Amino acid sequence: MTDHHDPPRPLREVGSVFLKLGTIGFGGPAAHIAMMREEVVRRRGWTTDAHFLDLVGAVNLIPGPNSTELAIHLGYDRARWKGLVTAGVCFIAPAFLIVLALSWAYDRYGTTPAAANLLYGIKPVVVAIVIWALIGLLRTAVKDIVTATAAVAALAAYLLGVNELAVLAVGGLLVTAARTRSAWWPRGGDGAMSVLPPALLAAPLLPDPTTGQLARLFLAFLKIGSVLYGSGYVLLAFLRGDFVQRLGWLTESQLLDAISIGQVTPGPVFTTATFIGYQIAGLPGAIAATLGVFLPSFLFVALLTRIVVKIRNRAWSAGFLDGVNATALALMAGVTVQLGRTALIDPLTVAVAAVTLILQWRAKSNTAWYIAGGAAIGLAHMVL
Repeated sequence: MTDHHDPPRPLREVGSVFLKLGTIGFGGPAAHIAMMREEVVRRRGWTTDAHFLDLVGAVNLIPGPNSTELAIHLGYDRARWKGLVTAGVCFIAPAFLIVLALSWAYDRYGTTPAAANLLYGIKPVVVAIVIWALIGLLRTAVKDIVTATAAVAALAAYLLGVNELAVLAVGGLLVTAARTRSAWWPRGGDGAMSVLPPALLAAPLLPDPTTGQLARLFLAFLKIGSVLYGSGYVLLAFLRGDFVQRLGWLTESQLLDAISIGQVTPGPVFTTATFIGYQIAGLPGAIAATLGVFLPSFLFVALLTRIVVKIRNRAWSAGFLDGVNATALALMAGVTVQLGRTALIDPLTVAVAAVTLILQWRAKSNTAWYIAGGAAIGLAHMVL
């Protein structure tokens, strides 16, 4: 192939990889991260485990959906600014379209199509995929006794219910202190990224027949995307405060249905916003809500691309990043424990997880096949 054709290739590759991952990415952020590692580190060799872990640690320090931000950053690494936009859009688009279809069905029939049987087979596969990724990343993240101690302490703290961001921050600071033998570290850093540029406060570029409702919807989700750390439960608290209690646009029942839609569809859980937007203002509402909740992620990652290498090249901040990487892996393990409790519920689901684990070790097939197999088992279980 000539040089003339080479430049577009990475961009096309970024598009196809993240479109696929957005379509098969069941199981939440931990599963997405595991699938991304399998795709971009093991199968395609875009980057190393060490750099991949740096990115996982870094996106955990900024607000917004971590796995989406990781996809955006990996797109930037592969194909610069066009890759940044392409990866994010392709990772979000499948979930957006699926949630849009479910929103229409919900609006028309007053209920969501049942997906429990499908997830019965998919969830144990996802648990096995995450466990395999954890095994692969362990050696890179846990470099010495200090990072090992930080990881074990972080896992214990997470399982005891300590806030995820607090766990990450303390893990990073403890490893920094141990490495530098100094109580000093610069202030500021991540906090600067929580400040929204004034331009972000503009209303969405959509015709608004709802006399300001679309702009309020967009800004409400822009705020959530700009400040939200933590799990889906934290998202639930924000959504309840804004849309049920303050604005009165949703009922408690609609909110729970919105969260369940986000959980049972592939891709980012934040596409819950698409469902809520549709219930409030139809298709324009779905678009406004989705733009609002994801726009900050693109901007935060654009800032992050400037500083990840600099962080790694300084002694104190490299120690902090090592600590964050070890604790982020521990948080991923904690999520896997919780997912395992809901996924491995009988001998069949345990067997599905075990077989998936063995296949990843021996066969090294594409994770899409494992997800498809799990879905088939779920459907067969329903029929039988």
